[in-house]
Amino acid sequence: MGFDNQRFDVNLSILFTELPLLERPAAAAAAGFTAVELWWPWPDAPVPAPADLDALRTALTDAGTQLVGLNFYAGQLPGPDRGALSLPGEESAKFRANLSVAADFAQSLGCTALNALYGNRVDGADPAAQDELALKNLVLAAREADRIGAVLLIEALNAPESPKCPIVSAPRAIEVVDAVNAASGLDNARFLMDLYHLSMNGEDLPAVIDAHAAQTAHVQIADNPGRGAPGTGSLPLADLLERLRKAGYEGHVGLEYKPGPDGSAASFDWLPRPASHS
Repeated sequence: MGFDNQRFDVNLSILFTELPLLERPAAAAAAGFTAVELWWPWPDAPVPAPADLDALRTALTDAGTQLVGLNFYAGQLPGPDRGALSLPGEESAKFRANLSVAADFAQSLGCTALNALYGNRVDGADPAAQDELALKNLVLAAREADRIGAVLLIEALNAPESPKCPIVSAPRAIEVVDAVNAASGLDNARFLMDLYHLSMNGEDLPAVIDAHAAQTAHVQIADNPGRGAPGTGSLPLADLLERLRKAGYEGHVGLEYKPGPDGSAASFDWLPRPASHS
């Protein structure tokens, strides 16, 4: 039950970060993973050099790892920015410049899930104007996702760690999903259910699963407190994932947690054996 019935992938932007980016896919494969996900790997370059894109693509394919999730440009992650699409001026312009680049990269690797992080409230900016900008940019992102046959993921963060982010609950994220689908007419926006963030918000996780499993296209996990591996905190993650499975969720579960003091390769002892995750 629980962990034995899941399709796990590893997030190479939070695990294996003790290694250079291009070495992480092979390390994930050596740990038994065939599927990986990434935040946008170049936080200072929404449009990186073609050689950088080619090198990462080669590293992923040579390792035999399938990219199953990719963030659009979102500024510094982890960091204070936490998204770009609702930020007036230069940052939202960078987000728009990144859209086709990220979508083309995802398509070249068969990745069909693109995550668009909303962004913080900005002092001096009208929240309504930020939300209007966000919706326009999310519609553009939905169109790019649709162009490559992908879904657009909308994620709720958590208020304690991202106090200026306006999307810090499952119901609010679902409102954005519905607004994007209505505005785009594409019906390809879906919920990214991050159980760590939702638990940090104090939400009733079984109730969230029961209410929103059908709108969920990707799941991420970390234990709470501490954002470590399952078993380092108090969340009943195996039970929650089994509840998701019974509710009809058949997608990937991203491991988006901080490794322990012994490094990333040693942080998977909780997984069923033999280790082979896809």
